[in-house]
Amino acid sequence: MLQITPHMKILVAVEPVDFRRGIDGLARLCQDTLRHDPFAGVVFVFRNRRFTALKILMYDGQGFWLCHKRLSQGRFPWWPSTDDGPARRLAAHQLTVLLSAGDPTRTGAAADWRPVGPLT
Repeated sequence: MLQITPHMKILVAVEPVDFRRGIDGLARLCQDTLRHDPFAGVVFVFRNRRFTALKILMYDGQGFWLCHKRLSQGRFPWWPSTDDGPARRLAAHQLTVLLSAGDPTRTGAAADWRPVGPLT
């Protein structure tokens, strides 16, 4: 079972990819374009050109997961710009919002980690 947890590193590829690519093609893209090791447990998120589908690639220590979500209506309204570099990092709760075709930058959630001080 694929489970996304707050401590996982999630990278969203800025540029669209050819969805004919499978696990090996996307893993090569992770190495060459995104400059990250696909075997490191990073969750990679890709989109198609029409903003109607996403693919998620992740290595869990035993093998790769490749998940595909295609919207039956509409498009994904949010995607990072090329100003962010080849990939943008998201938090786990932001990925959940993105998978629901929402805007992950508008979640308004607390940070995953923050220092805790003494109560006064």
